[in-house]
Amino acid sequence: MDIPVKKGNIIEGEIIDISHEGNGVVKLEGYTIFTEGGLIGDIVSVKIIDVKKKYSLGKTVKIIKPSKFRVDKKCSISDFCGGCPLQGLDYNMELDFKTNKVKNDLKKIGGLDDVAIHHTIGMDNPNRYRNKVQIPVGIENGETVIGFYKKGSHDIANIDVCEIQHEVADKATRVIRKYIEEFKIEPYDNKTGRGLLRHIIVKNSFKTGDTMVILVTNGNTLPHSEQLVKMLKSEIPELKSVIQNINTKRTNLVMGSKSKVVFGEEKIVDYIGGLKFHISAESFFQVNPVQTEVLYNKALEYAGLEGTEIVFDIYCGIGTISLFLAKKAKKVYGIESVHQAIKDAKENARINRIDNVEFHCGNAEEIFPKLYQKGIKADVVVVDPPRKGCDSQVIDTIIKMKPEKVVYVSCNPSTLARDLKILSENGFKVLEVQPVDMFPYTPHVECVVGIQRN
Repeated sequence: MDIPVKKGNIIEGEIIDISHEGNGVVKLEGYTIFTEGGLIGDIVSVKIIDVKKKYSLGKTVKIIKPSKFRVDKKCSISDFCGGCPLQGLDYNMELDFKTNKVKNDLKKIGGLDDVAIHHTIGMDNPNRYRNKVQIPVGIENGETVIGFYKKGSHDIANIDVCEIQHEVADKATRVIRKYIEEFKIEPYDNKTGRGLLRHIIVKNSFKTGDTMVILVTNGNTLPHSEQLVKMLKSEIPELKSVIQNINTKRTNLVMGSKSKVVFGEEKIVDYIGGLKFHISAESFFQVNPVQTEVLYNKALEYAGLEGTEIVFDIYCGIGTISLFLAKKAKKVYGIESVHQAIKDAKENARINRIDNVEFHCGNAEEIFPKLYQKGIKADVVVVDPPRKGCDSQVIDTIIKMKPEKVVYVSCNPSTLARDLKILSENGFKVLEVQPVDMFPYTPHVECVVGIQRN
Protein backbone atom coordinates (compact mmCIF):
# COMPACT_ATOMS: atom_id res chain seq x y z
CA MET A 1 0.00 0.00 0.00
CA ASP A 2 1.27 3.45 -0.91
CA ILE A 3 1.78 5.78 2.05
CA PRO A 4 -0.70 8.65 1.53
CA VAL A 5 1.15 11.23 3.70
CA LYS A 6 4.56 12.84 4.04
CA LYS A 7 6.25 14.45 7.02
CA GLY A 8 4.94 17.98 7.50
CA ASN A 9 1.64 17.35 5.70
CA ILE A 10 -1.55 18.58 7.36
CA ILE A 11 -4.51 16.27 6.89
CA GLU A 12 -8.12 16.25 8.06
CA GLY A 13 -10.03 13.28 9.40
CA GLU A 14 -12.22 11.82 12.13
CA ILE A 15 -10.80 10.17 15.24
CA ILE A 16 -12.39 6.72 15.22
CA ASP A 17 -10.51 5.09 18.12
CA ILE A 18 -7.95 5.64 20.89
CA SER A 19 -4.61 3.82 21.04
CA HIS A 20 -3.13 2.06 24.08
CA GLU A 21 -1.07 5.23 24.70
CA GLY A 22 -4.14 7.48 24.61
CA ASN A 23 -3.56 8.93 21.13
CA GLY A 24 -6.37 9.39 18.61
CA VAL A 25 -6.60 7.04 15.61
CA VAL A 26 -7.36 8.51 12.19
CA LYS A 27 -7.64 6.41 9.00
CA LEU A 28 -6.67 7.83 5.61
CA GLU A 29 -7.18 5.48 2.65
CA GLY A 30 -6.87 2.56 5.07
CA TYR A 31 -3.59 3.91 6.47
CA THR A 32 -3.34 4.57 10.22
CA ILE A 33 -2.35 7.91 11.71
CA PHE A 34 -1.89 8.25 15.47
CA THR A 35 -2.42 11.81 16.63
CA GLU A 36 -1.69 13.40 20.00
CA GLY A 37 -4.76 15.30 21.11
CA GLY A 38 -8.40 14.73 20.29
CA LEU A 39 -11.12 12.27 21.30
CA ILE A 40 -13.35 9.71 19.60
CA GLY A 41 -15.71 11.50 17.20
CA ASP A 42 -13.63 14.68 16.81
CA ILE A 43 -13.06 15.95 13.25
CA VAL A 44 -9.46 17.16 13.42
CA SER A 45 -6.66 18.77 11.50
CA VAL A 46 -3.44 16.79 12.04
CA LYS A 47 0.17 17.70 11.28
CA ILE A 48 2.27 14.64 10.36
CA ILE A 49 5.37 14.46 12.58
CA ASP A 50 6.87 11.08 11.65
CA VAL A 51 6.12 8.61 8.84
CA LYS A 52 6.48 4.83 9.13
CA LYS A 53 5.63 2.06 6.67
CA LYS A 54 2.48 0.94 8.50
CA TYR A 55 1.52 4.11 10.38
CA SER A 56 2.36 7.76 10.98
CA LEU A 57 2.59 9.88 14.11
CA GLY A 58 0.93 13.27 14.16
CA LYS A 59 -0.23 16.10 16.37
CA THR A 60 -3.70 17.61 16.39
CA VAL A 61 -3.37 21.28 15.46
CA LYS A 62 -7.09 22.07 15.33
CA ILE A 63 -10.38 20.47 16.32
CA ILE A 64 -12.56 21.33 13.32
CA LYS A 65 -15.74 19.82 14.78
CA PRO A 66 -15.86 18.61 18.39
CA SER A 67 -17.19 15.13 19.12
CA LYS A 68 -20.74 14.75 20.44
CA PHE A 69 -19.15 12.64 23.19
CA ARG A 70 -17.11 15.55 24.57
CA VAL A 71 -17.80 16.78 28.12
CA ASP A 72 -16.40 19.66 30.14
CA LYS A 73 -13.05 18.85 31.73
CA LYS A 74 -12.65 19.28 35.48
CA CYS A 75 -8.87 19.79 35.32
CA SER A 76 -7.18 22.96 34.11
CA ILE A 77 -3.90 21.27 33.08
CA SER A 78 -5.22 18.09 31.43
CA ASP A 79 -4.30 19.34 27.94
CA PHE A 80 -0.57 19.16 28.70
CA CYS A 81 -0.39 16.77 31.68
CA GLY A 82 -0.16 13.18 30.43
CA GLY A 83 -2.17 11.65 33.28
CA CYS A 84 -5.78 11.71 32.04
CA PRO A 85 -5.98 11.73 28.23
CA LEU A 86 -9.65 10.65 28.22
CA GLN A 87 -10.93 13.18 30.77
CA GLY A 88 -12.89 15.13 28.16
CA LEU A 89 -14.72 12.00 26.94
CA ASP A 90 -18.19 11.06 28.22
CA TYR A 91 -17.60 8.37 30.86
CA ASN A 92 -20.14 5.93 29.40
CA MET A 93 -18.38 6.28 26.04
CA GLU A 94 -15.05 5.62 27.78
CA LEU A 95 -16.44 2.36 29.19
CA ASP A 96 -17.74 1.39 25.73
CA PHE A 97 -14.29 2.13 24.27
CA LYS A 98 -12.59 -0.10 26.86
CA THR A 99 -15.04 -2.94 26.25
CA ASN A 100 -14.47 -2.74 22.49
CA LYS A 101 -10.72 -2.59 23.00
CA VAL A 102 -10.83 -5.92 24.86
CA LYS A 103 -13.14 -7.47 22.24
CA ASN A 104 -10.93 -6.34 19.34
CA ASP A 105 -7.68 -7.56 20.91
CA LEU A 106 -9.14 -10.94 21.84
CA LYS A 107 -10.50 -11.40 18.33
CA LYS A 108 -7.58 -10.03 16.29
CA ILE A 109 -4.67 -11.30 18.42
CA GLY A 110 -6.24 -14.25 20.23
CA GLY A 111 -8.60 -15.49 17.51
CA LEU A 112 -11.31 -15.65 20.17
CA ASP A 113 -14.66 -14.54 18.78
CA ASP A 114 -16.98 -16.90 20.66
CA VAL A 115 -16.14 -15.74 24.20
CA ALA A 116 -18.60 -13.92 26.47
CA ILE A 117 -17.03 -10.47 27.00
CA HIS A 118 -19.07 -8.47 29.46
CA HIS A 119 -19.36 -4.70 29.50
CA THR A 120 -16.66 -2.90 31.50
CA ILE A 121 -17.59 -2.34 35.14
CA GLY A 122 -17.16 1.39 35.78
CA MET A 123 -17.27 3.56 38.88
CA ASP A 124 -20.27 5.42 40.25
CA ASN A 125 -17.89 8.32 40.83
CA PRO A 126 -14.75 8.17 38.65
CA ASN A 127 -13.12 11.12 40.43
CA ARG A 128 -10.75 11.13 43.42
CA TYR A 129 -10.20 7.38 43.12
CA ARG A 130 -6.43 7.12 43.73
CA ASN A 131 -5.11 6.28 47.20
CA LYS A 132 -1.49 6.89 46.18
CA VAL A 133 0.17 9.65 44.20
CA GLN A 134 3.78 10.38 43.22
CA ILE A 135 4.46 14.06 42.60
CA PRO A 136 7.79 15.21 41.16
CA VAL A 137 9.40 18.38 42.51
CA GLY A 138 11.68 20.46 40.32
CA ILE A 139 12.93 23.87 39.33
CA GLU A 140 12.13 25.89 36.23
CA ASN A 141 13.49 29.37 35.51
CA GLY A 142 14.58 29.59 39.13
CA GLU A 143 11.08 28.81 40.44
CA THR A 144 9.87 25.72 42.31
CA VAL A 145 7.49 23.50 40.31
CA ILE A 146 5.44 20.72 41.91
CA GLY A 147 3.08 18.68 39.78
CA PHE A 148 3.15 16.00 37.09
CA TYR A 149 5.31 15.40 34.05
CA LYS A 150 4.06 16.89 30.82
CA LYS A 151 3.34 14.47 27.98
CA GLY A 152 6.52 12.86 26.66
CA SER A 153 8.93 14.89 28.78
CA HIS A 154 10.48 15.41 32.21
CA ASP A 155 9.18 18.97 32.37
CA ILE A 156 6.79 19.42 35.29
CA ALA A 157 3.30 20.89 34.96
CA ASN A 158 2.66 22.94 38.13
CA ILE A 159 -0.52 21.89 39.99
CA ASP A 160 -2.45 22.65 43.16
CA VAL A 161 -5.33 20.23 42.61
CA CYS A 162 -5.58 16.83 40.89
CA GLU A 163 -9.09 15.50 40.32
CA ILE A 164 -8.18 11.78 40.35
CA GLN A 165 -6.20 11.68 43.60
CA HIS A 166 -7.57 11.81 47.14
CA GLU A 167 -8.02 15.37 48.46
CA VAL A 168 -5.47 14.72 51.23
CA ALA A 169 -2.72 14.62 48.57
CA ASP A 170 -3.69 18.14 47.46
CA LYS A 171 -3.42 19.30 51.09
CA ALA A 172 0.00 17.68 51.51
CA THR A 173 1.26 19.26 48.28
CA ARG A 174 0.16 22.74 49.37
CA VAL A 175 1.83 22.33 52.79
CA ILE A 176 5.11 21.14 51.27
CA ARG A 177 5.10 23.98 48.76
CA LYS A 178 4.82 26.39 51.69
CA TYR A 179 7.58 24.49 53.57
CA ILE A 180 9.90 24.82 50.55
CA GLU A 181 9.28 28.57 50.33
CA GLU A 182 9.45 29.28 54.06
CA PHE A 183 12.63 27.33 54.79
CA LYS A 184 14.38 27.84 51.43
CA ILE A 185 14.47 24.11 50.61
CA GLU A 186 16.20 23.55 47.28
CA PRO A 187 14.13 21.58 44.74
CA TYR A 188 15.91 18.86 42.76
CA ASP A 189 17.18 19.86 39.33
CA ASN A 190 16.91 16.88 37.00
CA LYS A 191 19.38 18.41 34.54
CA THR A 192 22.22 19.01 37.01
CA GLY A 193 21.48 16.38 39.66
CA ARG A 194 21.60 19.10 42.36
CA GLY A 195 18.99 20.12 44.89
CA LEU A 196 17.37 18.26 47.77
CA LEU A 197 13.67 17.48 47.33
CA ARG A 198 12.90 15.13 44.42
CA HIS A 199 9.42 13.68 44.95
CA ILE A 200 6.40 13.83 47.24
CA ILE A 201 4.50 10.56 47.67
CA VAL A 202 1.19 10.44 49.52
CA LYS A 203 -0.53 7.20 50.54
CA ASN A 204 -4.01 7.19 52.02
CA SER A 205 -6.34 4.51 53.37
CA PHE A 206 -9.93 5.02 52.20
CA LYS A 207 -11.18 2.73 55.00
CA THR A 208 -9.24 4.12 58.00
CA GLY A 209 -8.22 7.59 56.80
CA ASP A 210 -4.57 6.81 57.70
CA THR A 211 -2.22 9.02 55.68
CA MET A 212 1.48 8.62 54.97
CA VAL A 213 3.59 11.40 53.44
CA ILE A 214 6.94 10.40 51.92
CA LEU A 215 9.59 12.94 50.90
CA VAL A 216 12.22 11.59 48.52
CA THR A 217 15.47 13.49 49.04
CA ASN A 218 18.79 13.75 47.24
CA GLY A 219 20.68 13.60 50.54
CA ASN A 220 20.53 12.19 54.07
CA THR A 221 19.22 15.26 55.91
CA LEU A 222 15.75 16.79 55.92
CA PRO A 223 16.09 20.36 57.22
CA HIS A 224 13.45 21.73 59.62
CA SER A 225 11.69 18.36 59.71
CA GLU A 226 9.97 19.16 63.04
CA GLN A 227 8.41 22.28 61.59
CA LEU A 228 7.33 20.33 58.50
CA VAL A 229 5.59 17.71 60.65
CA LYS A 230 3.76 20.45 62.59
CA MET A 231 2.62 22.06 59.35
CA LEU A 232 1.37 18.74 57.95
CA LYS A 233 -0.42 17.76 61.19
CA SER A 234 -2.23 21.11 61.34
CA GLU A 235 -3.71 20.54 57.86
CA ILE A 236 -4.03 16.71 57.91
CA PRO A 237 -5.52 15.38 61.18
CA GLU A 238 -5.37 11.81 59.75
CA LEU A 239 -1.57 12.00 59.39
CA LYS A 240 -0.07 8.79 60.77
CA SER A 241 3.37 8.79 59.19
CA VAL A 242 6.04 11.02 57.63
CA ILE A 243 8.87 9.14 55.94
CA GLN A 244 12.10 10.36 54.38
CA ASN A 245 13.30 8.20 51.51
CA ILE A 246 16.86 8.79 50.31
CA ASN A 247 17.67 8.58 46.60
CA THR A 248 21.01 10.13 45.61
CA LYS A 249 21.37 8.36 42.25
CA ARG A 250 20.97 9.98 38.85
CA THR A 251 18.08 7.73 37.89
CA ASN A 252 14.48 7.76 36.73
CA LEU A 253 13.57 5.47 39.63
CA VAL A 254 11.50 7.48 42.09
CA MET A 255 12.58 5.88 45.36
CA GLY A 256 15.92 4.85 46.79
CA SER A 257 16.64 1.79 48.92
CA LYS A 258 16.83 3.55 52.29
CA SER A 259 13.91 5.03 54.26
CA LYS A 260 13.63 6.45 57.77
CA VAL A 261 10.68 7.49 59.91
CA VAL A 262 10.51 11.23 60.55
CA PHE A 263 7.20 11.09 62.41
CA GLY A 264 4.71 8.46 63.55
CA GLU A 265 4.46 4.89 62.34
CA GLU A 266 6.50 2.95 59.82
CA LYS A 267 3.29 1.62 58.24
CA ILE A 268 -0.35 2.60 57.79
CA VAL A 269 -3.34 0.26 57.75
CA ASP A 270 -5.86 -0.37 54.99
CA TYR A 271 -8.53 -2.99 54.31
CA ILE A 272 -9.80 -4.81 51.22
CA GLY A 273 -12.89 -6.95 51.64
CA GLY A 274 -12.40 -7.38 55.38
CA LEU A 275 -8.71 -8.26 55.07
CA LYS A 276 -6.22 -6.03 56.87
CA PHE A 277 -3.01 -4.82 55.20
CA HIS A 278 0.04 -3.01 56.56
CA ILE A 279 1.42 -0.56 53.99
CA SER A 280 5.00 0.70 54.22
CA ALA A 281 6.72 3.37 52.13
CA GLU A 282 8.00 0.64 49.78
CA SER A 283 4.85 -1.53 49.67
CA PHE A 284 2.90 -1.98 46.46
CA PHE A 285 -0.85 -1.65 46.97
CA GLN A 286 -3.61 -1.31 44.38
CA VAL A 287 -4.24 2.43 43.86
CA ASN A 288 -8.01 2.19 43.30
CA PRO A 289 -9.42 0.49 46.41
CA VAL A 290 -13.06 0.62 45.28
CA GLN A 291 -12.44 -1.21 42.00
CA THR A 292 -9.82 -3.52 43.54
CA GLU A 293 -12.56 -5.11 45.60
CA VAL A 294 -14.69 -5.50 42.44
CA LEU A 295 -11.74 -7.10 40.61
CA TYR A 296 -10.82 -9.52 43.41
CA ASN A 297 -14.41 -10.59 44.04
CA LYS A 298 -14.75 -11.41 40.36
CA ALA A 299 -11.50 -13.43 40.46
CA LEU A 300 -12.83 -15.32 43.48
CA GLU A 301 -16.14 -15.95 41.67
CA TYR A 302 -14.36 -17.37 38.60
CA ALA A 303 -12.14 -19.57 40.80
CA GLY A 304 -15.33 -21.18 42.18
CA LEU A 305 -13.63 -22.49 45.31
CA GLU A 306 -15.41 -24.94 47.63
CA GLY A 307 -12.73 -25.41 50.29
CA THR A 308 -10.93 -28.50 49.01
CA GLU A 309 -8.77 -26.92 46.30
CA ILE A 310 -5.02 -26.41 46.00
CA VAL A 311 -4.41 -23.00 44.37
CA PHE A 312 -1.39 -21.31 42.82
CA ASP A 313 -1.29 -17.50 42.76
CA ILE A 314 1.40 -16.54 40.25
CA TYR A 315 2.83 -12.98 40.38
CA CYS A 316 1.17 -12.61 43.79
CA GLY A 317 2.69 -9.25 44.86
CA ILE A 318 2.00 -8.56 48.54
CA GLY A 319 -0.47 -11.43 48.66
CA THR A 320 -3.75 -9.54 48.27
CA ILE A 321 -5.37 -12.06 45.89
CA SER A 322 -3.68 -14.98 47.69
CA LEU A 323 -5.34 -14.05 50.97
CA PHE A 324 -8.72 -13.59 49.28
CA LEU A 325 -8.37 -17.09 47.82
CA ALA A 326 -7.07 -18.60 51.07
CA LYS A 327 -10.37 -17.83 52.82
CA LYS A 328 -12.09 -20.31 50.46
CA ALA A 329 -9.30 -22.77 49.49
CA LYS A 330 -7.55 -25.67 51.20
CA LYS A 331 -4.05 -24.33 50.42
CA VAL A 332 -2.63 -21.43 48.40
CA TYR A 333 0.92 -21.11 47.04
CA GLY A 334 1.94 -17.54 46.16
CA ILE A 335 4.93 -16.77 43.92
CA GLU A 336 6.54 -13.32 43.49
CA SER A 337 10.01 -12.15 42.42
CA VAL A 338 10.20 -8.99 44.58
CA HIS A 339 11.69 -9.77 47.99
CA GLN A 340 9.98 -6.87 49.80
CA ALA A 341 6.60 -7.88 48.37
CA ILE A 342 6.99 -11.44 49.70
CA LYS A 343 8.05 -10.06 53.08
CA ASP A 344 4.88 -7.92 53.10
CA ALA A 345 2.77 -10.89 51.95
CA LYS A 346 3.94 -13.03 54.87
CA GLU A 347 3.25 -10.17 57.28
CA ASN A 348 -0.24 -9.69 55.80
CA ALA A 349 -0.97 -13.41 56.23
CA ARG A 350 0.18 -13.20 59.86
CA ILE A 351 -1.93 -10.17 60.82
CA ASN A 352 -5.01 -11.76 59.22
CA ARG A 353 -4.28 -15.08 60.98
CA ILE A 354 -4.29 -16.98 57.70
CA ASP A 355 -2.06 -20.05 57.88
CA ASN A 356 -3.06 -22.02 54.76
CA VAL A 357 -0.93 -19.90 52.41
CA GLU A 358 2.73 -20.39 51.52
CA PHE A 359 4.77 -17.69 49.78
CA HIS A 360 7.83 -18.30 47.58
CA CYS A 361 10.25 -15.59 46.45
CA GLY A 362 11.75 -15.94 42.99
CA ASN A 363 10.98 -15.68 39.29
CA ALA A 364 7.66 -17.34 38.47
CA GLU A 365 9.16 -19.06 35.42
CA GLU A 366 11.63 -20.84 37.73
CA ILE A 367 9.67 -21.42 40.97
CA PHE A 368 6.37 -22.56 39.43
CA PRO A 369 7.87 -25.43 37.35
CA LYS A 370 10.03 -26.53 40.31
CA LEU A 371 7.04 -26.80 42.63
CA TYR A 372 5.18 -28.77 39.97
CA GLN A 373 8.17 -31.12 39.53
CA LYS A 374 8.07 -31.71 43.29
CA GLY A 375 4.55 -33.04 42.87
CA ILE A 376 2.52 -29.99 43.92
CA LYS A 377 -0.44 -29.86 41.54
CA ALA A 378 -3.10 -27.17 41.59
CA ASP A 379 -6.82 -27.45 41.02
CA VAL A 380 -6.92 -23.71 40.25
CA VAL A 381 -4.15 -21.44 38.94
CA VAL A 382 -4.51 -17.66 39.23
CA VAL A 383 -2.11 -15.42 37.28
CA ASP A 384 -1.81 -11.63 37.60
CA PRO A 385 1.23 -10.79 35.45
CA PRO A 386 2.79 -7.42 34.56
CA ARG A 387 1.98 -5.75 31.21
CA LYS A 388 4.26 -8.12 29.26
CA GLY A 389 1.97 -11.03 30.19
CA CYS A 390 2.93 -14.48 31.44
CA ASP A 391 6.40 -15.92 30.84
CA SER A 392 6.30 -18.82 28.39
CA GLN A 393 7.50 -21.26 31.09
CA VAL A 394 4.51 -20.28 33.25
CA ILE A 395 2.08 -20.99 30.40
CA ASP A 396 3.89 -24.28 29.61
CA THR A 397 3.63 -25.39 33.25
CA ILE A 398 -0.11 -24.61 33.37
CA ILE A 399 -0.59 -26.72 30.24
CA LYS A 400 1.38 -29.63 31.75
CA MET A 401 -0.28 -29.33 35.16
CA LYS A 402 -3.81 -29.36 33.70
CA PRO A 403 -5.66 -27.56 36.52
CA GLU A 404 -9.45 -27.64 36.40
CA LYS A 405 -9.60 -23.84 36.24
CA VAL A 406 -7.38 -20.87 35.42
CA VAL A 407 -8.21 -17.30 36.40
CA TYR A 408 -6.25 -14.70 34.45
CA VAL A 409 -6.11 -11.15 35.84
CA SER A 410 -4.66 -8.83 33.18
CA CYS A 411 -3.69 -5.18 32.85
CA ASN A 412 -2.95 -5.46 29.10
CA PRO A 413 -5.55 -6.86 26.66
CA SER A 414 -2.92 -7.43 23.94
CA THR A 415 -0.69 -9.79 25.93
CA LEU A 416 -3.79 -11.31 27.53
CA ALA A 417 -5.07 -12.22 24.05
CA ARG A 418 -1.71 -13.77 23.13
CA ASP A 419 -1.67 -15.97 26.25
CA LEU A 420 -5.34 -16.96 25.95
CA LYS A 421 -4.71 -18.09 22.38
CA ILE A 422 -1.99 -20.48 23.58
CA LEU A 423 -4.14 -21.85 26.41
CA SER A 424 -7.16 -22.29 24.14
CA GLU A 425 -5.02 -24.29 21.69
CA ASN A 426 -3.75 -26.54 24.47
CA GLY A 427 -6.73 -28.01 26.27
CA PHE A 428 -8.41 -24.98 27.86
CA LYS A 429 -11.61 -23.12 27.06
CA VAL A 430 -11.99 -19.39 27.70
CA LEU A 431 -15.45 -19.01 29.22
CA GLU A 432 -15.92 -15.32 30.01
CA VAL A 433 -14.09 -12.03 30.35
CA GLN A 434 -14.98 -9.20 32.72
CA PRO A 435 -13.22 -5.87 32.06
CA VAL A 436 -12.96 -3.58 35.10
CA ASP A 437 -12.18 0.14 34.94
CA MET A 438 -9.37 0.56 37.49
CA PHE A 439 -8.04 3.80 35.97
CA PRO A 440 -10.81 6.16 34.81
CA TYR A 441 -9.83 8.86 32.27
CA THR A 442 -6.94 6.70 30.97
CA PRO A 443 -6.88 4.10 28.14
CA HIS A 444 -5.94 1.32 30.59
CA VAL A 445 -8.37 -1.48 31.37
CA GLU A 446 -8.03 -4.53 33.63
CA CYS A 447 -9.69 -7.86 32.91
CA VAL A 448 -10.59 -10.97 34.86
CA VAL A 449 -10.92 -14.10 32.73
CA GLY A 450 -12.55 -17.40 33.66
CA ILE A 451 -10.90 -20.38 31.97
CA GLN A 452 -11.77 -24.07 32.26
CA ARG A 453 -9.94 -27.22 31.22
CA ASN A 454 -11.63 -29.02 28.32
